[in-house]
Amino acid sequence: MLSTGTAATFLHPVEAMHGDLGAVNEKDVVLALSYSGNTEELMRIVPSLNHRGVPIIGLGGNAKSQLAKISAAWIDGYVHREASEIPAPTSSTTLALALGDAIALTLAKQRKFTTHGFALNHPGGSLGRRLLLKVKECMVPAQKVATVPANASLDVVIMEMTRHPKGGGVVVLRNIPGSLAGNNTINEDIEQELSPPSSVASDDATTIASTSEEDEEGNSAIPPTETGQVIGVITHSNIHRILKTAARESVFDIRACDIMTPEPVVCSADELATEALRIMVDKKPQGKGLPLLPVIDGKDKRGAYRGVVTLKDLQELF
Repeated sequence: MLSTGTAATFLHPVEAMHGDLGAVNEKDVVLALSYSGNTEELMRIVPSLNHRGVPIIGLGGNAKSQLAKISAAWIDGYVHREASEIPAPTSSTTLALALGDAIALTLAKQRKFTTHGFALNHPGGSLGRRLLLKVKECMVPAQKVATVPANASLDVVIMEMTRHPKGGGVVVLRNIPGSLAGNNTINEDIEQELSPPSSVASDDATTIASTSEEDEEGNSAIPPTETGQVIGVITHSNIHRILKTAARESVFDIRACDIMTPEPVVCSADELATEALRIMVDKKPQGKGLPLLPVIDGKDKRGAYRGVVTLKDLQELF
């Protein structure tokens, strides 16, 4: 009941007789469970409940019992027999559990309780993560991911991938700050030597803190990192494939734009992490899930690049 939005607490009748009835007030309803309907300790607190004007709903297996007679409503939980010849409560307690679940879900429906509300009441564990965790909360931030411009040579691509293994690949950006070739498009001729991309610089000098800051309204905001636009992705598979097929003497003439996957699938920083995982599995090439998704601001593919979310990390979370 608590997880589905109905305030409730368990009250043992013996403890209730020794002070715990203070938890009950006149706006409450008591759901009293007794299979026989004549449990002595339960019936002894009925006068106090009546004095408070608290309605009692009885749930049990004897419609002619004392509890049934004094209840404002009776829910029949009768079973023909227990699961064993030994009269231990088995079938009857299972039925009581099912009826309790039905009551809780009916109340939730009447109150128009939503999945989001359930997530807020159940933030822990895998279930809470599935309902609440957003991409921006589990992504690898941009400063920890390899990034290169489209005309970066293969040796730079490999160096960047080695320096930043957490990202699971390389993101190819247009307009990388600090790159001499930052404004070049994929098809432009390369006329000058590339300066190292911004991510090659010392982490101590260029890394922007990855912890979230709050905006003026108190909302968590992703700190600004790269401002480039995502135009491609290079994975380990892309590197392996080109190294196997390219002629040895020309391998380092290869540029990032020659081996990248252009216009890659991206996701918004504000999407649920489960949605990102679904995309990575649904878009799987050759039976394998996408190893990473670039993360951008907003839902427009031209949104500013913020980092990546990896299939490995999401599979470990869920």
